[in-house]
Amino acid sequence: MCGIAGYCGDFDSSLLNEMNMIQAHRGPDGHGIWFESENHIGLAHSRLAIIDISSAGYQPMVDTSGRAVITYNGEIYNYKELRHGLESEGYQFESDSDTEVLLKMYHRYGSDLLAYLNGIFAFAVWDQEKKELFLARDGVGVKPLYYSAVNDSFLFASEIKALMVSQQIARRLNYHAIASHLTYLWSPHPNTVIDGVFKLEPGQAMIVRRGVIARKWVFYDLPYQTELRIISEEEAALETRRLVSQAVQRQMMSDVPVGAFLSGGLDSSAVVAFAREHSPRHRIQTFSIDLQGQGLAGEGLVNDLPYALKVAEHLDVDLKVVKVGAEIIQNLERMLYHLDEPQADPAPLNALFISRLAAEQGVKVLLSGAGGDDIFTGYRRHYALAQERYWSWLPLFLRKGLSGVSSLFPSNSPTGRRVVKAFKYADFDRDKRIASYFFWLNRDFVFDVLSKKSRESLGGYDPALPLLQTLAAKPKSLHPLNKMLYLEGKHFLADHNLNYTDKAGMAEGVEIRVPLLDPDLIAFAASLPLSYKQKGRSGKYIFKKAMKGILPEEVIHRPKTGFAAPLRYWLQNELKEMVDDVLSPGSIRQRGIFDYEGISRLRKMDANGKVDAAYPIFSMVCMELWCRIFIDRPVPGY
Repeated sequence: MCGIAGYCGDFDSSLLNEMNMIQAHRGPDGHGIWFESENHIGLAHSRLAIIDISSAGYQPMVDTSGRAVITYNGEIYNYKELRHGLESEGYQFESDSDTEVLLKMYHRYGSDLLAYLNGIFAFAVWDQEKKELFLARDGVGVKPLYYSAVNDSFLFASEIKALMVSQQIARRLNYHAIASHLTYLWSPHPNTVIDGVFKLEPGQAMIVRRGVIARKWVFYDLPYQTELRIISEEEAALETRRLVSQAVQRQMMSDVPVGAFLSGGLDSSAVVAFAREHSPRHRIQTFSIDLQGQGLAGEGLVNDLPYALKVAEHLDVDLKVVKVGAEIIQNLERMLYHLDEPQADPAPLNALFISRLAAEQGVKVLLSGAGGDDIFTGYRRHYALAQERYWSWLPLFLRKGLSGVSSLFPSNSPTGRRVVKAFKYADFDRDKRIASYFFWLNRDFVFDVLSKKSRESLGGYDPALPLLQTLAAKPKSLHPLNKMLYLEGKHFLADHNLNYTDKAGMAEGVEIRVPLLDPDLIAFAASLPLSYKQKGRSGKYIFKKAMKGILPEEVIHRPKTGFAAPLRYWLQNELKEMVDDVLSPGSIRQRGIFDYEGISRLRKMDANGKVDAAYPIFSMVCMELWCRIFIDRPVPGY
């Protein structure tokens, strides 16, 4: 795992060094650049050495034939099998790296190599013969890749901040993305909050010629289909267990120590259980958070640590613990700097602190349980959607009544928030209702907190549109639950969870891998009968059944928390002074994005329990701080 950057266009070669250095945290083990003035092409690389840690793995790497040059971030988990196949055809290797395998796969197959890869990756290959730049991002978007194409010039990098050292990037805000951050807390791809800077979508590749995007295509899509397999619960549980075990084994390949997150939930505990099984000679190190202070109960949260300790004892693994409280929010600006995008979620801070502790312990690779909820179900919205069968058939006027009645429930309790979430958008049509489960604010509230200038920039824009466009690509007959899971994978994972997971780890020079998003496991989960995922109130039903006898029952069936935080409590207490300062009248009017009176109305309604707006309020705080870091300073910094 590393940091990559480059350009195709009339740029000075010194730009490569600037791009490399600003994301040097991604690769503390070495830095390299390659450029050719004749074709105006440059590639840069910051290295975190994981596979073949010798100098033979340095990048950018030039093909021995001289045809191609690559800069690559990620891991190809099946690189040894691919190498064996290439060697049988006469290819010779000078290193033990997966980078060289990827480069020779390009030599052999060209852009068709993507069909053979099992891994997490973002890479760029310059083809000297075709005079074109080939870029690709892995199927679920574990690795980030940003780009900008302006006036026959093309820039790309692992992080937005590396693009912003170029004068080509005008620091104009994308108001569609701002509306998305208020609606979802993240922006659906391809948009970012910087106008003209885009995310290459998961499972997408592109060809750039003479600084212009010549072709873009999708090589992988999440395999949700209308026909589901016929399989017994027992067979499904056994196959789930086998595939999770296989995925963990695949992703443990490394020439440096491998550890794991351990929240004490089903997902991370399952990953640790199989990691221990596949590493019998080495006592695996695991890492968790001890979240201290008040406010957990009011959020409907429970403390993870007792469960993590129980799993560590049960599996006989080492557990290192980071103790944190509301003071971790003092790292908010640092978090936003590394996230690149103004995501309003305190969870990345937990990942950041755990990654730092892992690095201090000499662990450069961490296995994460991310993805289990997104392929097997596990979020409350999955249960709420499943319950729609009891009322979605009602005529529109009655569904409008449900929506109206739900607004009477107080939003300052977990139960009230769940009722409101379940019925607030009951009068929407099916697909928009599915998208609405991801909303934190509806369009009316979003427009009310935006300034007149921002509203005019948006016109009649509906923030639900990006998710509706994603759903439009799937068959109308696809079951609503699988439609929601498709949105989980395409957007919530790629644009939110995986973005902060990667950035938090790389801020400390730690690679984070996600075995539960192995393509074989995703394909199997997508094909299962829906009752094997969400069964009554129980999400991840078949995954829980698969882990019986391996994990303690109280861990398998424990309440879901994850590395969460009592943000609502913090905003009314420890963080109130900071929020008042960042969202002060002077600050808001000077920036010009938001309307102070609209924010005041929203904050008052939130304090009175009339709406649940803590996260959108936090989103506005993050947006202002992000602007100070990325817009106000000549070079992004905090």
